[in-house]
Amino acid sequence: MTTIDFTRVILYLLVLLVLAWPLGLYMARIYEGRPVFWDRVGRPLERLVYWFCEIRPTTEMDWKGYALAAVSLNAVGMLAVYALQRLQGVLPLNPLGLGGVSSGVALNTAISFASNTNWQAYGGESTMSFATQMLALTVQNFLSAATGMAVLAALIRGLSRREAQHLGNFWVDCTRSVTHILLPLSLLLAVLLMAQGVPQTFQGSVTARLLDPVTYNKPVVDGNAAPSLDAAGKPMTESAVAAEQKIALGPVASQEAIKQLGTNGGGFFNVNSSHPFENPTPLSNFLEVLAILLIPAALCITFGRMVRDMRQGVAVLAAMVILFALFLFPCLTAEQAGNPRLTTLGVDTAAMDTPLTAARPGGNMEGKELRFGVVDSALWATATTAASNGSVNSMHDSFTPLGGLFPMLLMQLGEVVFGGVGSGLYGMLVFAVVAVFVAGLMVGRTPEYLGKKIEAFEMKMAALVILIPPFLVLCGAAVAVATGARTAISNPGAHGFSEILYAFSSMGNNNGSAFAGLAADRPYYAWAGAFAMFVARYWLIVPTLALAGSLAGKKIIPTGAGTLSTHTPLFVGLLVAVVLTVGALTFIPALALGPVVEHLMLSQ
Repeated sequence: MTTIDFTRVILYLLVLLVLAWPLGLYMARIYEGRPVFWDRVGRPLERLVYWFCEIRPTTEMDWKGYALAAVSLNAVGMLAVYALQRLQGVLPLNPLGLGGVSSGVALNTAISFASNTNWQAYGGESTMSFATQMLALTVQNFLSAATGMAVLAALIRGLSRREAQHLGNFWVDCTRSVTHILLPLSLLLAVLLMAQGVPQTFQGSVTARLLDPVTYNKPVVDGNAAPSLDAAGKPMTESAVAAEQKIALGPVASQEAIKQLGTNGGGFFNVNSSHPFENPTPLSNFLEVLAILLIPAALCITFGRMVRDMRQGVAVLAAMVILFALFLFPCLTAEQAGNPRLTTLGVDTAAMDTPLTAARPGGNMEGKELRFGVVDSALWATATTAASNGSVNSMHDSFTPLGGLFPMLLMQLGEVVFGGVGSGLYGMLVFAVVAVFVAGLMVGRTPEYLGKKIEAFEMKMAALVILIPPFLVLCGAAVAVATGARTAISNPGAHGFSEILYAFSSMGNNNGSAFAGLAADRPYYAWAGAFAMFVARYWLIVPTLALAGSLAGKKIIPTGAGTLSTHTPLFVGLLVAVVLTVGALTFIPALALGPVVEHLMLSQ
């Protein structure tokens, strides 16, 4: 890695941390109901939602009521998204005349977008109408992100309140997340992206004349549009010339903004953020990859502010940054090392990566956009899998075996290294509970976190949150490999296994990215993936809220001589070690059968 590459990565992290601090303080004021500068716009919108939905904002809920409200909202959202997809052929805002989506893909997509996964088993511009993109997918991008943020707010209240029965009001937290945080940030980012060339229009497509017309053979059809056959029974073809190309357009910038800020990831176009209309310039690339981690990082500051101890938030943020760096730099190194098979052939991709220096070592440019190169592609891949985002600006399937291993393992850690908005931090806080429990066992003392005793019930809920995603990932991949579902892979052997393992790691952790060498629209992956995404989202939300409710009812114990400080470098190291140990013990055997074996085979 050159000095320039290192500087670019450090600059990205510095900008992220600088912006996260004021945004985190702002969000803390929102969830505490204190005034902010956006109130002149946000408060009227908030009151309008309360009036229309008959919400009583002063009424608080216990953890069961909070969980019921969260699941109910998302269930209604799933049904609405499913219906809009199936009926889009007869609905307006469909300039390309696209028909209804098949039942399996529609169900998979409905659960995917409601669960903040945004796994896509379809091509966006060729499958979804403008009505579906805006009314179904974009709306769910807001609501699924707001759900995760609301659940986090409830958990923080559970940690900070003493002998309380209530965690706040889900409808209030969700509404404020949309009107005061996600909406203004999305408007700002959408305007910046439009300035960089991202389209925002209701025009269905434009026709462009090719500079170099293409001659090809097309099938001959009869009057009934059936293929004509020759005397030997083979389809007949005739020469044709393609001189024009239709380029899809649409309301892209608005969806792109919330897709990144809400750690959603669903692309308007099939190739996602590698498409020049979603991500046209290096500046748009920087803004989008910054938006992916911005709110998850800022929520750590929100946590510190709401528990009245900023050191706690900084400690969790430090653990996330350390874990992120531990995966980012090896991924960069593996991709810049290039493909050893190409190296033996004397192929050097240094000139394609950057023209800054002829002495620079080559890198793996397969599947990457020339306007981004190896560094920006690897940074994006690491950020999108660290967060529960799933958008891509390069083909992860074309990464080197070790370059693809690190993003995959980031998901398998449980999407807690920044993670999804809200869900990443509440997942990391569950790991913090486990860390203090382990520390308590070491010294023979009842573990405490923020003055709350961690007892049997809390550990049972924490175990559910940590173990359910690996169970879904490993079982889903095992069934796929053991049955005919393995025929959906494009590459047999170790890489094909990696494609399957990556797919279920993505769906089982609500990420949404893919190796893209897998036919994900096959029935098994559509239905099994839908089940994995649903369980991984809501069977984690419920135990998280149960944990919050239990903690809220506890007394706060004064700090004593044997109390473990949870804001020190020692605890940060312990937290990092616990996350890595759980991930390693769970997934190293599976990774050894995929990326590790492929790397050894490639190096022979």
